[in-house]
Amino acid sequence: MARENLGVLGYDSYHFAVRDLERSRQFYADKLGFVEVARAGDELTEKSGQSSVVFAAGDVRVAVSTPKVGHPGAQDCKAARYLRRHPAGVMSLGFRVKDLEHTWDTLEARGATMLAEPIEATDELGRYRAFEIATPLGDVAFRYVERTGSYARFAPGFDTLDATSKPRNVFGIDCIDHVTSNALTLAPLVLWYREVLGMEQFWEIKFHTVDVHSDKDRLRQAGSGLKSLVYWDPECGIKFANNEPMRPFFRDSQINKFVEDNNGAGVQHVAFNVPKIIPTVEELERRGVQFLPTPGAYYDALPARLEQLAIHNVQEPLDELRRLQILLDGSDEKYMLQIFLRDAGATYNDPAAGPFFYEIIQRAGDPGFGGGNFRALFEAIEREQFNQRIQPFD
Repeated sequence: MARENLGVLGYDSYHFAVRDLERSRQFYADKLGFVEVARAGDELTEKSGQSSVVFAAGDVRVAVSTPKVGHPGAQDCKAARYLRRHPAGVMSLGFRVKDLEHTWDTLEARGATMLAEPIEATDELGRYRAFEIATPLGDVAFRYVERTGSYARFAPGFDTLDATSKPRNVFGIDCIDHVTSNALTLAPLVLWYREVLGMEQFWEIKFHTVDVHSDKDRLRQAGSGLKSLVYWDPECGIKFANNEPMRPFFRDSQINKFVEDNNGAGVQHVAFNVPKIIPTVEELERRGVQFLPTPGAYYDALPARLEQLAIHNVQEPLDELRRLQILLDGSDEKYMLQIFLRDAGATYNDPAAGPFFYEIIQRAGDPGFGGGNFRALFEAIEREQFNQRIQPFD
């Protein structure tokens, strides 16, 4: 029998803790073309001890917070507590819900751990209510938000800078495709998704680079693998991909490296949906955005692979995908295109910027997660990590 749904409507926002707010502003506004739509007001800033700014593109909202320099309570603010334990990263994910009381009651009955009582605020247009729960992802909280009427602010205490409900983005970014998290073990995480959040499994893959090495001596020395399980809410369609390392060479896995660099489990990346990935990547590169490279052999094998996958309707020129190093996957005349940005730590040559990164994805009918691309992605990330070990950060 189907479990009672939480009444989630979709993503509301996600909240970053960073050490350099101006660097984040340059990234979101200048490179990704997001609009700065809200800012913590003086009263909230004074009360919280942190400065916060909200950037938006379509339905995507990302709040970025940093301890306020010179504030007596800066070291005890939420962002500072997160940053004492981790590099910059996602400290909460927010979801819109139909009825906050129903969501609270359902979660409480299933054993969720509430972090505080619900908060509530009203203005002349509507009402805002929200609460947060603990998760198996350590210091990452889940926040449930109910907005009734036309509540005008991003959240209580925020000043509105741009009242556009869905700011247009030059790249067509308008929604989150999925969120991916890394942990050393998936069992408690997927159990929580299923039994507490009431989600269902959507997709699964296991992959290890030892499967593609032919040199047996090298095979005994190195390799990287993962198990990935995707859970989703069938009613609203939000999806969470979750990865754990695989043996052999468990400690060498890029998933384990993320957990070590992040000082614990956490959100590895957020994927943005775009209508046209080729012009998006071209313009992002022109703006200085860096992407993970893909081995040339991937594109040498791509025509034969498309035949095996029964994909004959790709509209994008394959030589353009090679030039921009965009990945392609799918089956039965449905496909998707994806590319991964370099993580923040590597981009800024600053480990404190964290191992988080973004994915850009264009879907042409395929709802999957690029399982056939895992080999190329793993090889690219492993090469990047090897180069970082050879040439450490200054």
